[in-house]
Amino acid sequence: QVQLVESGGGSVQAGGSLRLSCAASGYTYSTYCMGWFRQAPGKEREGVAAMNWRGSRGSTNYADSVKGRFTVSQDNAKNTLYLQMNSLKTEDTSMYYCAAVLGFCGGSWWGKQVAYNYWGQGTQVTVSS
Repeated sequence: QVQLVESGGGSVQAGGSLRLSCAASGYTYSTYCMGWFRQAPGKEREGVAAMNWRGSRGSTNYADSVKGRFTVSQDNAKNTLYLQMNSLKTEDTSMYYCAAVLGFCGGSWWGKQVAYNYWGQGTQVTVSS
């Protein structure tokens, strides 16, 4: 069992930055695929970024819409996953969720919510023009 708690959301103007955190607790000593998702009102939840937890550090995945602007990282000593979001756009406005599933991230499934079985409660990001 893994528990996930997101923080760091807020309101920012377009072009600004935010850093989201996902604190993991419980059995965090295995390799998990850890993902960031977002969901705007009336839209499906979409994968934003993912990386292996305690696995191959080089394996990161990003949605095309955030490549070059968002960076996913982890601090194993703090059991925390991060999402650094730069050059924010109004279309980035969403509820952001942290998710985890046992195993390595891979293929195209990293961005599919049905692949993950642990979820946080979400943190709201609002970007204004």
